[in-house]
Amino acid sequence: MSIDVNNESGTEVDERSILDVARYALARMRIHPLSELSVIVVDAEAMEQLHLQWMDLPGPTDVMSFPMDELRPPVKDDEEPPQGLLGDIVLCPEVAKQQGEQAPTGHSMDEELQLLTVHGVLHLLGYDHEEPDEKAEMFGLQAAIVDGWRAEKGFTGPSPAPTVS
Repeated sequence: MSIDVNNESGTEVDERSILDVARYALARMRIHPLSELSVIVVDAEAMEQLHLQWMDLPGPTDVMSFPMDELRPPVKDDEEPPQGLLGDIVLCPEVAKQQGEQAPTGHSMDEELQLLTVHGVLHLLGYDHEEPDEKAEMFGLQAAIVDGWRAEKGFTGPSPAPTVS
């Protein structure tokens, strides 16, 4: 798995955990090990520009995903996963920090960025949360991936509750 994490935000973030949780999520979703992903961490101003340009919505957001080859997880267990360029995930630590603080269980900016990374990966794989059934599926999968990764890493305490909408 080729995953690049590029921090352009000016904020110190745990790039290693972003890389690690992205790798875990892609493996869990059975994405081909030679696929490529880019994660870019930007400041609120840059995120606001992207949010306005691509979603026509004002203000910065937490995460945006830009799919490239529209890869999808294999449907059958014996199906070979496709290989390609997954796309880009853009994260905003300023928004992540606020969301982490406002979450019911309260968690760190880095924990929120880990959650948002998984959220971004799922969007790149075609998952969405516009409809209630889609939201239940995506957020359930997101929680399972984050919980699995945290358990594998030996983290204790509650997992971050989903704060993305």
